[in-house]
Order: sequence, then structure tokens, then C-alpha cells
Amino acid sequence: MPAALRAVLSPYLRKIASLLNAQDEKTVSQRMALTAFTIRVAGAALAFVSQVILARLMGRFEYGVFVFVWVLMILFGNLACFGFPSAIIRFLPQYDASGNHAAIRGLNATARLFVVAASGTLALIGALLLYAFRNMIEHYYIMPVFLGLIAVPMIALGDVLDGTARAKHWPVMALSPTFLIRPTLILLFMMTAILAGAPHDAVTAMAAALAAAFTSVLLQYLAVTLRLRRHYPIGPKATEFSAWTAVALPIFLVEGVGYLLTNSDVIVVGIFLDPDEVAVYFAAAKTMALVLFVSFAVRAAIGPRFAAIIAEGDRSKLAAFATEAARWAFFPALAVGLMVLAAGQLLLSLFGAAFIEGQIVMAILLTGIVARALVGPAEILLTMADKQMLCVYLYAATLVANIALNLILIPHLGIEGAAIAGAAAMAIEALLLHIAVRHALGITLFALIRRPATPPATRAL
Repeated sequence: MPAALRAVLSPYLRKIASLLNAQDEKTVSQRMALTAFTIRVAGAALAFVSQVILARLMGRFEYGVFVFVWVLMILFGNLACFGFPSAIIRFLPQYDASGNHAAIRGLNATARLFVVAASGTLALIGALLLYAFRNMIEHYYIMPVFLGLIAVPMIALGDVLDGTARAKHWPVMALSPTFLIRPTLILLFMMTAILAGAPHDAVTAMAAALAAAFTSVLLQYLAVTLRLRRHYPIGPKATEFSAWTAVALPIFLVEGVGYLLTNSDVIVVGIFLDPDEVAVYFAAAKTMALVLFVSFAVRAAIGPRFAAIIAEGDRSKLAAFATEAARWAFFPALAVGLMVLAAGQLLLSLFGAAFIEGQIVMAILLTGIVARALVGPAEILLTMADKQMLCVYLYAATLVANIALNLILIPHLGIEGAAIAGAAAMAIEALLLHIAVRHALGITLFALIRRPATPPATRAL
């Protein structure tokens, strides 16, 4: 390499080498964020391509049926975890630091068994209700919903395995099954079924999704279990179920409201509008969701770091890292969002000519995404600081506002009304989180401030 070029590149190469090899807490968090970011970029691209192909294969109506049911089942599976994935992230590093391997084995085994049993029971109840009220449900939803309910326990178990891998700083093992393997398998199974003569409809797509969910979770289960056994050989298990549930259930309330908040627009659109409109709205929202992988990557990495700083009791360090994390979320989200919006018409046309009308939806949703990104991973900060119930209250308020706005606007404005409701809800969420962090922790969390304010020494973390 020429000396001049080497002189220019050397500082950057040293930074890259440090990021890849250093073991201090900040660098580990950054490396995990970078890995998660990379997987989410690849996953977002893969999901987008797969959704385009599925829309082309099925047509707008059948695609609308499929995405409505699949979003509903993903939401059901997430809720059926009852907060245990986040509880694992909270407890596993603590047990690991103290050498309590028996508690680690007990935590992992109990979380898996509990979540599968609970989600399986709820799915069975859902199937019985589906049968009982089948005459009140549109016929084209019956079989897709039934197939989706079978997949719910696997979706829930996958979330638990994700939490376990994230607690051990294994981002590839945590995120790849959900964001890379499962969408790839859905597409492969769908195309295989069609080549074998299956109809191009939502039932075939849900069958493919069911097979993909079982396959991806089985692979993840084997990978996580075998890797854990290298760290914690088979031995006695210690169970602290009451302590785990005491943390998991408040987190469940926070995450449950958050999941409902994230997906309520698609659900309400599916209730009020025909599958054709659901398809256009989902395509627009899915396209704009390419921006959301930025905040997801940050959230995937900073939870353990927040917990560690809070344990140290260093308020200034916490304020500085929280502000830095908000910047990690905001500026990339703004840049990516503007690029996606500029290419919106082209991207939507890939789904089909009828999907172009969703570009207005994309523009509206971007305003909400940017507003929400201003406070970064504020909910993770509050959760790790034992302020879960505060999150529950503000998320509940945001959810009520979101649903109310959807109910008011969708009948009059259609999918544009859903987008306005969603963007307004994100702005309300950002404002409430900003107020909550400032009130509870004394931190002025805002991505655009130059220097974080130091919390008062008297304020407890």
C-alpha cells in the first residue's frame, strides 16, 4: 500500500481493529450494535424482497389476507411470552457474573417450558373461539387464522431463544433465525408449494409460514442449547420463578402495550377495510419500516450496557451514554428515511402498479418515525432502571390515543387516516418518554442536544 494512502487510512483501520477486538463494555456494546445493524439491514432487504415476491405471486387481495393474519399471529406469539425474553436479558448476565450456573440452567429451562405451555394453551383457546364464531368471520380468514394459531408456540419460543442469545451477546444467533432464516424459508416453501400445484392464495402462504416457523425455531433451539452447554455443562437447576415473574410480568405489560401500539394500525385497517386496502397499507408501512432497523439495532445492544451503568450508580455516565444512544438512533433513521421516501414510488411499484397509491402513507409515517427517534431507546433505559410501570402507563396512554385516532380517521380517510394516526401516536410516545425519563432519572434525553445534563446527585437510579 502506498505510504500516503496508508497514512490516510491508518486511523480508520485502527478504529476498525479496536471495534473488532477490544473487550471493554462500550466497545462490546458498539460491536453488538454493529452486528445487529448489519443483520437488520440484510433482514430488512430480504423481508422487502420476499414481500414483493409474495404480493406478485398472490395478488393484492390474497396478499392482504395473508399479511393481516400473519401480523396478528406474530403479535399473538410476542404477547404469549409474558415478558420472559426480557427477564432472561435481565437475570442471565447477573447470574453469570456471580457464577450461579444452576440458576442460569433453571432460568433457561423454566422460561422455555412456561412460554411453550402458555402460548400453546392460548392458541388452543383461540382455535376453539375461531370454530365457535366461524359464522361471524369472513370465510377467507378462517383457514389462514387456524394455521397461524398452530405457529404461535414456535413464535413465542423463538422470542425466548432470541432473549437468551442477546443476554450472552450473541447477536447473530439471536437475530438471524427471525430476520434472515424464517423469511427465506417462507419464500422457498411458498414457491415450492406453487410449483407442486398449490393455489396462489393466503392458505398456501400461511402453510409456508407455519413450516418456516417450525424449521427456523428448531434450528435456533439446537444452536443456542449446544452453545450454552459449552459454557454451562449439564448440572443442577435452581428455580426462582417468583423472582423471574416479578420482573417478567411488568415488562410484559410494557412490551405488550408496545407490541399493540406497533401493530394496531394494521389490525384496525384489517377490521375496517377490505384485504385490498390492507395490502396497500402494509406494503407502504413495510417499505418505510426499512428505517426502523436502525432503532432496533441500537435497542438490541444497549440493554445490558444500561443495566451495567445503573449498577455502577454513575449518573453522569448514564446520561452521557443515553444521549449517545439517542444519537445512534436518530441521525441514521433520518438519513435512511429520506432515502427510502425519495425512492418510494419505485419501491412500491415492485409490489404491483396498484400499490403506488401508498406513497402518501410512507411520507406521513416518516414524520412519526423521525419524531420517535429523537428520544432513542428511552423505554429500554426506563425498564433497566426498574421504571417498568411508568412505561406501562405512558404506553397505555399512547395506545389509547392511537386506537382512538385509528377508529376516528380510518372510516373517513382510509389508509391515509391510519398513517396519520400512527404518526401522531409515535410523536405522542416520544413526548411522553422524554418527560418520563426527565422526571424519573433527571436525564434530558433528546438526540439534538449537544451535551447531556448531569442528573442531580440526590436522584436515585
